[in-house]
Amino acid sequence: MKPAPFELAPGIELGGAALPVIAGPCAIEGEARAVEAARALAALRDRLGLQLIYKSSFDKANRSSIGSFRGGPSPPPAGTWRWSPAAGRRRMDEGLAILARVKRETGLPLTTDVHLPEQCAAVAEVVDVLQIPAFLCRQTDLIVAAANAAADRGRALTIKKGQFMAPEDMRQAVAKAHAGGCRRVAVIERGSSFGYHNLVVDMRSFAVLQRAGIPVIFDATHSLQLPGSEIAAGGERAHTGGRREFAEPLARAAVAAGADGVFMEVHPEPERALSDAATQLTPAAAERLLASLLALRRALAEAAPVEVAS
Repeated sequence: MKPAPFELAPGIELGGAALPVIAGPCAIEGEARAVEAARALAALRDRLGLQLIYKSSFDKANRSSIGSFRGGPSPPPAGTWRWSPAAGRRRMDEGLAILARVKRETGLPLTTDVHLPEQCAAVAEVVDVLQIPAFLCRQTDLIVAAANAAADRGRALTIKKGQFMAPEDMRQAVAKAHAGGCRRVAVIERGSSFGYHNLVVDMRSFAVLQRAGIPVIFDATHSLQLPGSEIAAGGERAHTGGRREFAEPLARAAVAAGADGVFMEVHPEPERALSDAATQLTPAAAERLLASLLALRRALAEAAPVEVAS
């Protein structure tokens, strides 16, 4: 069953003729950097005629190391880590204020991650699409809370497919969101674990989920990660490596395989990024890639459909 098109964000249709794009820095690295990235993406959107949603995380709660940057206005102070609801709420409020400024200044719709059920209502007040991270795609309470908040505010929901999940198993995650009242739900494909420190993308995933009526967005940069593969001298700290040079062939393959949209991390200076430095793209590289993907999408639309026996 082909998924029925729906409005992913204001003016952005998923599952139709267009190729919606979700893009932005992996994590919020302060207000100035977020606005710089958003302005570059808004200009790219205008030049290419894209439907584009800005994404950046106010909290990356699943980093490889305790010392890794998690997102927000500035890095946390060094020393002993202590978690508290107040500290988590402060990081969220500061990050959402930055995202709200991005929307005011560029007009770009927004998406960001939620990690805890209690975050969902506040996040839904600001962003247009709530996102469930891959490692949390089986967390029932989180998915239902996000779906409740999305339904209450007229938002959509995306769920990243866990690296440990078969595509057909994501039907149950989507069913949880439907039970929570949100019908505008998409899955984001970001590769599957293959041994240690490697991900592979099964291009059959798009057809499997679409036949279940679920639209699928391809994550062109997280799929390039080599999780936890970079070990500092002495082995005391690890961070995620990656191979950004494969963004082009994988993204083209995914669009050719029928992906309904594309997700990519875009940073003004990827080599200085505080998260996912090995996989993020510059705005110029993203523009070249997206121009080729749009051309491919148009060519596929003009081609005669191929009938394949089931």
